[in-house]
Amino acid sequence: MTEIKSKHESKTMWVVLLTAITMVVEIVFGLTTKSMALLADGIHMGSHVLAIGLSWVAYVIVRKVSRSEKFKGNSDKILSLSGYSSGLMLLIFAIVILIEAIQRFYNPEDIVYKEAILVAIIGLVVNIASAFLLHHDHKHSDHNIRAAYLHVIADALTSLSAILGLIAAMIWDIPFMDTIAATISSFVIVKWSIGLLKDSGKVLLDIEHEHHHGHSH
Repeated sequence: MTEIKSKHESKTMWVVLLTAITMVVEIVFGLTTKSMALLADGIHMGSHVLAIGLSWVAYVIVRKVSRSEKFKGNSDKILSLSGYSSGLMLLIFAIVILIEAIQRFYNPEDIVYKEAILVAIIGLVVNIASAFLLHHDHKHSDHNIRAAYLHVIADALTSLSAILGLIAAMIWDIPFMDTIAATISSFVIVKWSIGLLKDSGKVLLDIEHEHHHGHSH
């Protein structure tokens, strides 16, 4: 068990806590301001809490397992499995935003702009803080920390596009700007999640052996 992995473990734990608190705030405000955008953002944050939570659990399992005598497998596989599952969640999450956005085109909602923007900004700040927490050098990267990092960045991206979309919608009174922003984010997230699935899937299927340079225990 390297100290890098345990550093990753405590970082992911903090991010889970931060994200979970923000998610609750966004959902509560989403309900009170009747802002669909915020509510959606809060629910999406929920999927990230689950995914990043999964990354954290994976580190805990690796730590426990590497102490156990019975486990003879490659503990890095656990991290890749967690990264893979996380990538799958990201993909589903992006597709859900797309479907939501398409429905919004047909029935636009009235949004309480100012409060929605304010809370979206808080969300963005939390995501940026989390991204700094999870930032890691490529040398020490594994699919697990990368998955958690991607979730946070994806979240920051949707918060940012929600803010820009909401501001544009408010200034020019074009509600569908918000929708267009969400659609663009979705496509970016789809691209990232597929990349993550490909990379972590290769490890799970033992396709890339030369990549396992993390075995200096």
